[in-house]
Amino acid sequence: MSPPDSPTLVHKFLRPRRSVAGKPPGLFFLHGRGADEDDLLGLSEYFDDRLFIVAPRAPHPFPMGGGYTWYDLEEIGKPDRAMFESSHKKLRSFLVDAVGTYDLDPAKTFCCGFSMGSIMALSIALTEPGFLRGVLSNSGYLPEDTGMKFNWNGVKGLPVFIGHGLYDPVIPYAYGRRAKEVLESHGAVVTHREYDMGHQINEESLNDMIGWLAPMLG
Repeated sequence: MSPPDSPTLVHKFLRPRRSVAGKPPGLFFLHGRGADEDDLLGLSEYFDDRLFIVAPRAPHPFPMGGGYTWYDLEEIGKPDRAMFESSHKKLRSFLVDAVGTYDLDPAKTFCCGFSMGSIMALSIALTEPGFLRGVLSNSGYLPEDTGMKFNWNGVKGLPVFIGHGLYDPVIPYAYGRRAKEVLESHGAVVTHREYDMGHQINEESLNDMIGWLAPMLG
């Protein structure tokens, strides 16, 4: 784990439970608002045991209830642009450093985000073509209202899993459907699932993510 004063993001990591020949595939867990690097690590045991898992902490303290956040919100779907850009740059730098530091397979690097973490994961995929092998987005949306320039040509062929609760009171399911439509229109290979749940990851969505990821790990 990086110390709090590290120039990179504070994070935790879990080494693969099963060794592989060559570099291990990497899975980055990106938490949502008001959580921290521990939030999604509990899911690690259910994912493929060859994965090297890294969970960074968002860079900004969240004053309303504790935890951390990637950015402030002006309204749903409209992040504070300066904070978003700052977090995006820090996350990009962290991901590049982590792939090198932990000697991960750059051809098998994935991001799995929840809520705000999903939005950050998609922002990396949309601006850094080829860096991620795939994205798992849970209860999120496309970061369209951020002023960022996306490389839509680089999205072609990108595997994306989108899971969303039909009863999500935080980010309505329509945002997930919008993400599916836009990404598919630019050639991404989207798997879109909706569930009888709220703003969460449940057993069904977790199993779908595991099944989606399996063939890409070989």
